[in-house]
Amino acid sequence: MSVAFTKEESAETASETLLPDRPISPHPNLVTETGLQALQTQLQQAREAYEAAQAVDDVNEKRRQSAVPLRDMRYLAERLRTAQLVPDPASTATVAFGSTVTFSRADGRVQTYRIVGEDEADPKAGSISFVSPVAKSLMGKAAGDVVGSGAQELEVIEIA
Repeated sequence: MSVAFTKEESAETASETLLPDRPISPHPNLVTETGLQALQTQLQQAREAYEAAQAVDDVNEKRRQSAVPLRDMRYLAERLRTAQLVPDPASTATVAFGSTVTFSRADGRVQTYRIVGEDEADPKAGSISFVSPVAKSLMGKAAGDVVGSGAQELEVIEIA
């Protein structure tokens, strides 16, 4: 049989199916209970997407549809394996991992964020990673404390 009649993977398809792994952070993988549950849910969703892709008949399309879920499954399995569950802070005296902190900026803006793990951080939804510059500067501070200087000054208003 001539190779003209066989289905071979094109270079384009190969690049779509050989995705590089998602980068793993060098920081400790601290998670809240909510963050741990979210990782478990995301892993289950990736497995379901991978299983759905396996039902596709066309080999190249199956590879294409499997690539992202397979990459996500590897990433999420590793993040779950290394997850360090941190209980909610026992005290609201100082800012800690899991705290919700309200602070004012030098320009007058008042913001409230929960300090969480890297995978669950979503500033638009009100959470920031514990390794973010703002969270790092607020950790260990109490209400009334001021960190930074000039335009970068933050004053802790409330810790919950």
